[in-house]
Amino acid sequence: MIKLVYCVRRHPDVTPEAFRRYWLEQHGARVRRLAPALGARRYVQSHTLETPQNAAIAAGRGTRPAYDGVTELWWDSLDALQAALSTDAGRAADRELREDESGFIDLSDSSVFLTQEHEIF
Repeated sequence: MIKLVYCVRRHPDVTPEAFRRYWLEQHGARVRRLAPALGARRYVQSHTLETPQNAAIAAGRGTRPAYDGVTELWWDSLDALQAALSTDAGRAADRELREDESGFIDLSDSSVFLTQEHEIF
């Protein structure tokens, strides 16, 4: 399987609470509805915890501030993803999601890429 990983940062004018609520309740429901057109097999949101431990981990490693969260979206293969996005329904679903994301995600400060997992344990 392949996985699209999307490290997201919220728009600066959106509070963390509003961001998480919209992402989970509205956008998540939209992805679920559009998953068949996208040919997606699995979708997971990981919301970053606002804890002293996270701040300490970042400070100890000298990294940038944490993303607001990470989305993972799975397909059976790169061919399956390409096949889904070559249909009218797949392109329309992709367009709808991108338009929705632009309303709450700071796209210029986020990152999205395809990966393949290598399980270590």
